[in-house]
Amino acid sequence: MAKGYDINKKRQEELAGLGKTLTRRSGSRCELCDASGVPLYILEVPPSSVEPEAQWAIFVCSVCMEQIIDFKKMEAEHWRSLGEKIWSDVFPVKIMSHRILRKLACDHHWVSDILENAYLDDEEENTVSSFPL
Repeated sequence: MAKGYDINKKRQEELAGLGKTLTRRSGSRCELCDASGVPLYILEVPPSSVEPEAQWAIFVCSVCMEQIIDFKKMEAEHWRSLGEKIWSDVFPVKIMSHRILRKLACDHHWVSDILENAYLDDEEENTVSSFPL
């Protein structure tokens, strides 16, 4: 058990090294809901690489993190901003936006409308589909 703990601790330390890069990229805002003035957490977007990289991580607030971790706590209205985020130039933001919206689509018609107009190239579609939430 200690070995797993040590590996996780090391990974968390490596992720913390991405803080400056993610802060600059996000403007100190949650990259999914745009919350500012709140603590932000690093979320790796699968498939993550062996070494943590900013191109596979995003900054999220505690509300987003909690709902991503436990979909039973999902509040669909919180995710309305993803209608814009699915067009993001930041690859992991775009991928997570699609994954979350697809998870919500069967229960909320407004989500289906957003996804109907969305576009993903083949690489993006494979990334979204390979690691659903």
